[in-house]
Amino acid sequence: MAPTIRSPFRRTLALMASAAILAHAGMNGVAYAQTAPETTAPGVAAPAAPETAAPAPTPPAPAAPQQTAPIQGAMPNNGPASVADLAEGLLDAVVNISTSQNVKDDEGAGPAPRAPDGSPFQEFFNDFFNKQQGNKGGNHNVSSLGSGFVIDPAGYIVTNNHVIEGADDIEINFANGSKLKAKLIGTDTKTDLSVLKVEPKAPLKSVKFGDSSTMRIGDWVMAIGNPFGFGGSVTVGIISGRGRNINAGPYDNFIQTDAAINKGNSGGPLFNMKGEVIGINTAIISPSGGSIGIGFSVPSELASGVVDQLREYGETRRGWLGVRIQPVTDDIADSLGLDTAKGALVAGVIKGGPVDDGSIKAGDVILKFDGKTVSEMRDLPRVVAESTVGKEVDVVVLRDGKEQTVKVKLGRLEDSDQAAASDDAAPDGSQDDGVITPDPGENQDMDQPDTGDQAKPAPDTPDQHKGQVSPDAATPKNVLGLSLSLLSAETRKAFGIAESVDGVVVTEVTPGSASAEKGLKPGDVIVEVAQEFMKSPDAVAAKVQALKQEGRRNAQLMIASANGDLRFVAVPME
Repeated sequence: MAPTIRSPFRRTLALMASAAILAHAGMNGVAYAQTAPETTAPGVAAPAAPETAAPAPTPPAPAAPQQTAPIQGAMPNNGPASVADLAEGLLDAVVNISTSQNVKDDEGAGPAPRAPDGSPFQEFFNDFFNKQQGNKGGNHNVSSLGSGFVIDPAGYIVTNNHVIEGADDIEINFANGSKLKAKLIGTDTKTDLSVLKVEPKAPLKSVKFGDSSTMRIGDWVMAIGNPFGFGGSVTVGIISGRGRNINAGPYDNFIQTDAAINKGNSGGPLFNMKGEVIGINTAIISPSGGSIGIGFSVPSELASGVVDQLREYGETRRGWLGVRIQPVTDDIADSLGLDTAKGALVAGVIKGGPVDDGSIKAGDVILKFDGKTVSEMRDLPRVVAESTVGKEVDVVVLRDGKEQTVKVKLGRLEDSDQAAASDDAAPDGSQDDGVITPDPGENQDMDQPDTGDQAKPAPDTPDQHKGQVSPDAATPKNVLGLSLSLLSAETRKAFGIAESVDGVVVTEVTPGSASAEKGLKPGDVIVEVAQEFMKSPDAVAAKVQALKQEGRRNAQLMIASANGDLRFVAVPME
């Protein structure tokens, strides 16, 4: 059985590759549809009762049937009259996939259950499990079922990764009853896709990908697969939604459909009415494991590129921008002067990455990438990953309140792991795994912190002017509900702040303040306010005051944790 994940709404998000035992389940578990006591087909309006003529001295002559003008868009039809011709030409290209995996009998086994003391069945109960315990160490095969489809007459087959994951043996069952062993060509766990290869004696019937981007909500679709081991099953429905995020992976962009999809449909195709594959059925939401009309398919606009790369290279080769991003909230949008919350906020730039040359900076908001609008944060990873490695693209960013277009050359996503493991470690000894540790050398276009003053705290002197802050950490300045102090050897030691972190340290947070509600805590370091580097508590206070005078309601802060991890926080200014 595929793993089941409980959602906060007590629904089940189930991957649909079923265990072979489901194919042999007792028929008592099959639910039958009840026939409604109406004579008309569901969804079809019953004929209206004939109108009664008004009383008259003499019966009127029979009137011709009244013609009613059709109301456009008032009532949908019942869908295609038949998909028999369409399905007939596609069934041979859809396959059933069975896998087997050698598993140790004691793998995952826990302590044997015990019968209650004094139970009349205690002797038999304990005897049974004692025998089972004595047989530990043997192996047995676990089988599972799924679906797939042929994309090349030469024998290339597409399915879900979770259908064949961990399998020792993969067998393809065709509609004509023939069977062939398959080998794995490549797999991509991030989109849950795999490509298999069989060696047929004659060319196979195949199908091709269509363009899922042209599909609209309400369009008719047809699914073919192997639900519960019943191969060649056809179901019809519509597209219920697009761009669904079900937290299955970093590139979630699922098509939602109400075409019946059950366990065993995993990896099967979702067709448009032209017979083109516009989706790969992957997941369902169900409290019982059966279809309730909420199924999800990987769109062909995402899948086709992944499949091509798996066929050609046996792996994926995705574009890589080399930034860390976070959502643009309403508060952050207000602090940046954006009319609406949109785009992806750059929280950091990875050292050695494609944009480490300063073309994109922390604090930028990416609004467009290669001509594609970035409406929200999760759009960016997907459009970047779909781009060609080494391609030069135009990126529209919001910087200092103005839109700018910068040109960047993409790296390869898989190289990001190498960058994280490179010898270019952060000064505090931690590896730069994509989270930025601020480096004074990277702030050449901003106010530079005076490292000499920061290294040695000034002697204790009384404040000479009202509003001026002593550099002594013992006399912090209060801004936005935060007590702020200069970074010094003492404060670094007190809060465990790395030497690579520069800015103004937060020593206290007023309970119940806006800053406290935003998650700020003692030991955080304010690196920037409104994309301007902060080197003293006075600088923070002055910048916040300037933002208030400009009419801003929120102050955008770049916050560094003690080890240098960066994030942006928009704090309301009272």
